[in-house]
Amino acid sequence: MALESRITQEEIKKEPEKPIDREKTCPLLLRVFTTNSGRHHRVDEFARGNVPSSELQIYTWMDATLKELTSLVKEVYPEARKKGTHFSFAIVYPDPRGKMYKLKDIGSTVSGRKGADDSMTLQSQRFQIGDYLDIAITPPNRAPPLSARMRPF
Repeated sequence: MALESRITQEEIKKEPEKPIDREKTCPLLLRVFTTNSGRHHRVDEFARGNVPSSELQIYTWMDATLKELTSLVKEVYPEARKKGTHFSFAIVYPDPRGKMYKLKDIGSTVSGRKGADDSMTLQSQRFQIGDYLDIAITPPNRAPPLSARMRPF
Protein backbone atom coordinates (compact mmCIF):
# COMPACT_ATOMS: atom_id res chain seq x y z
CA MET A 1 0.00 0.00 0.00
CA ALA A 2 1.50 3.33 -1.08
CA LEU A 3 1.13 6.51 0.93
CA GLU A 4 0.89 9.83 -0.81
CA SER A 5 1.70 13.23 0.64
CA ARG A 6 -0.83 15.96 -0.03
CA ILE A 7 0.92 19.21 0.77
CA THR A 8 -0.61 22.36 -0.67
CA GLN A 9 1.27 25.49 -1.74
CA GLU A 10 -0.23 27.33 1.26
CA GLU A 11 1.26 24.77 3.65
CA ILE A 12 4.65 25.07 1.96
CA LYS A 13 4.56 28.85 2.38
CA LYS A 14 3.56 28.50 6.07
CA GLU A 15 6.58 26.33 6.89
CA PRO A 16 8.86 28.40 9.09
CA GLU A 17 12.16 29.03 7.36
CA LYS A 18 15.31 28.72 9.38
CA PRO A 19 17.05 32.07 9.46
CA ILE A 20 20.38 32.10 7.64
CA ASP A 21 23.30 33.89 9.24
CA ARG A 22 24.89 35.51 6.19
CA GLU A 23 28.04 36.27 8.19
CA LYS A 24 28.65 32.59 8.95
CA THR A 25 27.04 30.83 5.98
CA CYS A 26 28.89 30.52 2.68
CA PRO A 27 26.85 31.88 -0.27
CA LEU A 28 25.84 29.67 -3.17
CA LEU A 29 26.46 30.33 -6.86
CA LEU A 30 23.12 31.06 -8.50
CA ARG A 31 23.18 30.70 -12.27
CA VAL A 32 20.56 33.09 -13.66
CA PHE A 33 19.39 33.23 -17.28
CA THR A 34 17.45 36.24 -18.50
CA THR A 35 15.37 37.13 -21.55
CA ASN A 36 14.07 40.52 -22.59
CA SER A 37 11.23 39.01 -24.62
CA GLY A 38 8.88 38.57 -21.67
CA ARG A 39 8.96 34.77 -22.13
CA HIS A 40 11.05 32.19 -20.35
CA HIS A 41 13.70 30.16 -22.16
CA ARG A 42 12.52 26.85 -23.60
CA VAL A 43 13.53 23.86 -21.47
CA ASP A 44 15.25 22.25 -24.46
CA GLU A 45 17.78 25.12 -24.36
CA PHE A 46 19.10 23.51 -21.15
CA ALA A 47 19.37 19.99 -22.62
CA ARG A 48 22.55 17.97 -23.10
CA GLY A 49 24.73 20.19 -20.93
CA ASN A 50 23.89 23.34 -22.89
CA VAL A 51 22.66 26.57 -21.36
CA PRO A 52 21.40 29.84 -22.89
CA SER A 53 24.06 32.48 -23.51
CA SER A 54 22.48 35.19 -21.33
CA GLU A 55 23.94 33.96 -18.04
CA LEU A 56 24.45 36.00 -14.89
CA GLN A 57 26.29 34.46 -11.96
CA ILE A 58 25.15 35.71 -8.57
CA TYR A 59 26.50 34.71 -5.19
CA THR A 60 23.61 34.69 -2.75
CA TRP A 61 21.90 32.69 -0.01
CA MET A 62 18.83 30.46 0.08
CA ASP A 63 16.90 33.18 1.94
CA ALA A 64 17.32 35.64 -0.97
CA THR A 65 13.97 37.19 -1.88
CA LEU A 66 12.66 37.76 -5.38
CA LYS A 67 12.82 41.53 -4.73
CA GLU A 68 16.49 41.22 -3.72
CA LEU A 69 17.26 39.21 -6.88
CA THR A 70 15.35 41.80 -8.96
CA SER A 71 17.58 44.58 -7.64
CA LEU A 72 20.73 42.57 -8.46
CA VAL A 73 19.53 42.01 -12.04
CA LYS A 74 18.70 45.73 -12.39
CA GLU A 75 22.32 46.56 -11.47
CA VAL A 76 23.50 44.63 -14.53
CA TYR A 77 20.74 45.62 -16.98
CA PRO A 78 20.11 49.40 -16.82
CA GLU A 79 17.12 49.10 -19.21
CA ALA A 80 15.38 46.92 -16.60
CA ARG A 81 15.46 49.77 -14.05
CA LYS A 82 12.48 51.53 -15.61
CA LYS A 83 9.45 51.72 -13.35
CA GLY A 84 6.88 49.12 -14.34
CA THR A 85 9.35 46.57 -15.73
CA HIS A 86 7.96 43.08 -15.03
CA PHE A 87 10.23 40.23 -13.82
CA SER A 88 8.84 36.69 -14.00
CA PHE A 89 10.86 34.06 -12.09
CA ALA A 90 11.07 30.34 -12.76
CA ILE A 91 13.25 27.55 -11.41
CA VAL A 92 14.77 25.25 -14.04
CA TYR A 93 15.62 21.87 -12.56
CA PRO A 94 16.54 18.41 -13.88
CA ASP A 95 13.65 15.98 -14.19
CA PRO A 96 14.49 13.10 -11.83
CA ARG A 97 12.85 10.61 -14.22
CA GLY A 98 14.79 11.53 -17.34
CA LYS A 99 17.45 13.58 -19.05
CA MET A 100 15.20 16.60 -19.56
CA TYR A 101 14.75 19.76 -17.52
CA LYS A 102 11.51 21.16 -16.11
CA LEU A 103 10.51 24.77 -15.53
CA LYS A 104 8.47 25.82 -12.50
CA ASP A 105 7.05 29.36 -12.30
CA ILE A 106 7.63 30.70 -8.78
CA GLY A 107 6.55 34.33 -8.84
CA SER A 108 7.01 37.80 -10.25
CA THR A 109 8.01 41.31 -9.27
CA VAL A 110 7.48 44.72 -10.83
CA SER A 111 10.10 47.44 -10.70
CA GLY A 112 8.94 50.37 -8.58
CA ARG A 113 5.88 48.58 -7.14
CA LYS A 114 5.25 46.38 -4.13
CA GLY A 115 3.84 42.95 -4.83
CA ALA A 116 2.75 39.75 -3.12
CA ASP A 117 5.77 37.78 -4.36
CA ASP A 118 8.43 40.34 -3.30
CA SER A 119 9.28 38.54 -0.06
CA MET A 120 9.21 35.01 -1.52
CA THR A 121 12.54 33.24 -1.03
CA LEU A 122 14.39 30.61 -3.03
CA GLN A 123 14.19 28.30 -0.02
CA SER A 124 10.40 28.64 0.24
CA GLN A 125 10.06 27.50 -3.38
CA ARG A 126 12.14 24.36 -2.87
CA PHE A 127 15.12 25.69 -4.85
CA GLN A 128 18.05 23.28 -4.63
CA ILE A 129 21.71 24.07 -5.15
CA GLY A 130 22.44 23.21 -8.78
CA ASP A 131 19.07 24.39 -10.11
CA TYR A 132 18.98 27.37 -12.48
CA LEU A 133 16.88 30.52 -12.21
CA ASP A 134 15.22 31.82 -15.37
CA ILE A 135 13.95 35.40 -15.39
CA ALA A 136 11.70 36.73 -18.16
CA ILE A 137 11.99 40.52 -18.23
CA THR A 138 9.16 42.51 -19.83
CA PRO A 139 9.63 46.25 -20.45
CA PRO A 140 6.94 48.53 -18.98
CA ASN A 141 5.46 49.44 -22.37
CA ARG A 142 4.59 45.79 -23.13
CA ALA A 143 2.20 43.63 -21.15
CA PRO A 144 3.69 40.38 -19.83
CA PRO A 145 2.47 37.28 -21.64
CA LEU A 146 -0.32 35.39 -19.96
CA SER A 147 0.94 32.39 -18.04
CA ALA A 148 -1.01 29.20 -17.54
CA ARG A 149 -1.97 30.51 -14.09
CA MET A 150 -3.45 33.73 -15.48
CA ARG A 151 -5.85 32.42 -18.10
CA PRO A 152 -8.51 34.94 -19.16
CA PHE A 153 -11.28 32.31 -19.00
